[in-house]
Amino acid sequence: MPKEKRQVTLPPEEMPKRWYNILPDLPEQLPPPQDPETGESRIKALPELLIGECLKQEFSTERWIDIPEDLIDLYMQAGRPRPLFRALSLEKRLGTPARMYYKGEFFSPTGSHKVNTAIAQSFYAREEGYERVTTETGAGQWGTALAYGASLAGLKCTVFWVRAVYNWKADRRSLMEMYGAEVNASPSDKTDVGRSLFEKNPNHNGSLGIAISEGLEDAKKDKRAIYCLGSVLNHVLMHQTIIGLETKKQFEIFGDYPDLVISCLGGGSNFGGFAIPFVHDVLKEGKKTKFIAAQSQVSPNLQGEYRYDFADYAEQTPLLKMYTLGHKIEMGPIKGDGLRYHGCSPILSLLRNKGYLDTIAYPQDEKKVFDLAKIFLQSEGYLPAPESAYSIACAIEEALKCKKTGEEKVIAFNVSGHGFLDMPGYREVLGLA
Repeated sequence: MPKEKRQVTLPPEEMPKRWYNILPDLPEQLPPPQDPETGESRIKALPELLIGECLKQEFSTERWIDIPEDLIDLYMQAGRPRPLFRALSLEKRLGTPARMYYKGEFFSPTGSHKVNTAIAQSFYAREEGYERVTTETGAGQWGTALAYGASLAGLKCTVFWVRAVYNWKADRRSLMEMYGAEVNASPSDKTDVGRSLFEKNPNHNGSLGIAISEGLEDAKKDKRAIYCLGSVLNHVLMHQTIIGLETKKQFEIFGDYPDLVISCLGGGSNFGGFAIPFVHDVLKEGKKTKFIAAQSQVSPNLQGEYRYDFADYAEQTPLLKMYTLGHKIEMGPIKGDGLRYHGCSPILSLLRNKGYLDTIAYPQDEKKVFDLAKIFLQSEGYLPAPESAYSIACAIEEALKCKKTGEEKVIAFNVSGHGFLDMPGYREVLGLA
């Protein structure tokens, strides 16, 4: 009897050459951004906030967007295509009849999926003549990725990093700085919105919403700079669809197809990038795949209200129709801080509202999540980022359900980043020496 495949890696020439834009295939039109009732138009200000090509992609009605040849070369430099693994050792450890597969997005220069859009946004920013990019980051994966992308493009990079994470991830901060980035703890004293909070409480934990406000304000004050967003918006999720498009080709080679697609979700970039190509098959081809977003009880935005809200704390963005906990909400810190955001991508929110997307939220103390991630580590050998641990925890729980029922489901989950620079968090939560 032949051995079962453990891994499928596509040759570089089979890497997707186009991104998938789900807007034309959604079950109904995506509610457009809106301006608040008072104040200046945030919609008219968008060309000053976002890279021109990215703004064009944001509202494109074309199903497929070509990836420029020079950008394809940069993707290859960054290690694309990335492998899809059959988790045979984990299946055996769990004693489950389920077939489990995981995408290895941790095989990237910075250790996460975030480079997929960081490289693209930096590429377009350089093409449009900008000299510097600014951004926010929560877990630090996006800030590191943009620092990397900017270094490839010859751009300066400024990162506003949620203070609660900045304080314990010294090695990741050093990595961003080695790429050439200026890294500021947020709230900072570098912007008006940051100072208003920093002066009241220099130890403010910060949030992604606050850091976004700082990045936007910084870019607005410098005509040579432009803001880059790491999640939430359509163009970001579209750049990330290269993950799911590769995964679909790899499943064809495995001769299998997922019944269940799982990933963690904060704003939605890795979940969307992994899941949206499979959502296409549900919407347009009648597939029955189910989708689960794994979140934290600190910020279970998919369990919030479906309404218009700002994407940032200081209300500089247009109002977006999304599931939200409120842009002013205060949330306690967690080690998987990339999940700690008040709102979810409008696209994924619409899919959630229409019944295509389920969610689960894990306890704030994270011990359960990290214990399950440790089972994955001991079985498969890879240390996930704290955020990716949520994806793994959900996949393991679903596989254990199959053990009880005897169902042979095919479970696909995305391991969006590695945890080598997150060991202090694991050490604290798991009580390691």
